[in-house]
Amino acid sequence: MFNITGTLKVKNAEQQVSDKFRKREFVITDSSSQYPQHISFQLTQDKCSLIDSCKVGDEIKVFFNLRGREWKSPKDNELKYFNSLEAWKIEKAGAAQSSSAPISEPDVTSFSASEGESDLPF
Repeated sequence: MFNITGTLKVKNAEQQVSDKFRKREFVITDSSSQYPQHISFQLTQDKCSLIDSCKVGDEIKVFFNLRGREWKSPKDNELKYFNSLEAWKIEKAGAAQSSSAPISEPDVTSFSASEGESDLPF
C-alpha cells in the first residue's frame, strides 16, 4: 500500500468493461523531481466515483495498491506480465477529509518519486 501526491492531469470517464466489471482511469503529475512523472491509476467497481469531486489541476493525494498479473497468449503460449496501480482512496492535498469511506488497512507506506530513485534499473 502506497500513497503519492500530485496534480490531476487527466480524468477519464467510467468504462463498463463487462457485465460485472467497470473501471475508471486517471493520471496525476508528480513534480517532486527534476523530470515530472505522469502516473496512470485506475479505480474499479464502487471506487469509480472517488474522483468525481476532483477537477483537472487539483492537487490530490492518491492511496493505492500495486497489482501484477500474468497472462498467457492462447495463440503462442507466450507469457506476459502486467502491472497496475489500483487507487482505493483519494484526498484533496492538505485536506483532512477523504473522498472515500474509511478502510481498515494495516500500515500505509509513504511513496514519493524522490525516494529510491537511484535504485531504479534504468
